Amino acid sequence: MYIKNAWYVAGWANEFGEALNRVVILEQPLVMYRKSDDKVVALEDRCPHRLLPLSKGKRIGDDVQCGYHGMTFNCEGACIRVPGQDNVPSSAYVCTFPVVEKNNIVFIWMGEKSKADEKLIFDMPEFNSNLWHVHQGDALHLKANYLNVAENLVDPAHVSFVHPTTLGNAASENVPVHVDTQGDVLVAWRWIRDAEPVGFFQKFGGFEGNVDRWHYYYLHLPSIAVIDFGSADTQLNLDEADRDKGVRIFALHFLTPVNEHYTIDRWLHIRNTAIDDEAASAQMDAMFRIAFNEDKEILEAIDEQEHLPQTRKPIRLAIDKGPTVYRRRIRDRVELETTEDLGEPVGSTFFHHE
Repeated sequence: MYIKNAWYVAGWANEFGEALNRVVILEQPLVMYRKSDDKVVALEDRCPHRLLPLSKGKRIGDDVQCGYHGMTFNCEGACIRVPGQDNVPSSAYVCTFPVVEKNNIVFIWMGEKSKADEKLIFDMPEFNSNLWHVHQGDALHLKANYLNVAENLVDPAHVSFVHPTTLGNAASENVPVHVDTQGDVLVAWRWIRDAEPVGFFQKFGGFEGNVDRWHYYYLHLPSIAVIDFGSADTQLNLDEADRDKGVRIFALHFLTPVNEHYTIDRWLHIRNTAIDDEAASAQMDAMFRIAFNEDKEILEAIDEQEHLPQTRKPIRLAIDKGPTVYRRRIRDRVELETTEDLGEPVGSTFFHHE
């Protein structure tokens, strides 16, 4: 259930240097490193001779030498040297993958190279605005399928129960959730009016009285989520379009599927307050780690149960609208990538009746 024609996050920019770095995405092992011109490259991490990972070899300038018999490959994946012979077999190459670095994030295209459109790379105007502060957090490693992790990130309803002391509280348990599945981006949201601030904003927002608070969950296929959440003094009675007037934070989650039961969630936040206060960044990181580890415990427990024999069908609730549409869109995209449409038939003897 992997969409290949998409940009995935291979890592933060600072994760890649001169050293050969083994990365696994969609069960595909890669070797990634920075060339002398500072650009990151990605090669198939497998020598075509005896299949030793190239990441166990060494760099010769910008080229990679296999650590077994010394076959050397350039950044385009072509073999440029076979020790002990002058000729190079035509099958002596490794696959390469398009890589783009943007907003201090390294994106990689895992599918057909001809379809790797850089305009499709995720972006937000807040990344380049002096009215917002961008702060990279951690890489959360989860023993869970990325589909379950992504569903969690388009589900405001779980916040009251999984994060009762950090991002939610009992005041939101029965507040209606709105879901919009019409566009390319799935959106789920709700407002909690005139309620006690949650633990996160008690510590960070400095609110003393009741607040109006919101959660907007945006899920970009296949695996990038943006959670827009914040609070404002109830007396302001903010309209939905005026969220910038409150304490507003975007929590971004870049999910990298490693394999069926392993996902890396790299998260960062963008905020409109305490712009130049790095102490605030550290304080928020600490609170996010608590909240995201609460998700980790839930999601890994679910994955463990999914390994076991199932004796009954799972049930679906009204709150599952967003996740249900998400799964269907993933299936549809995967089917499009794995089958070939020959178009309308010519001279066909087959007739379809509705």
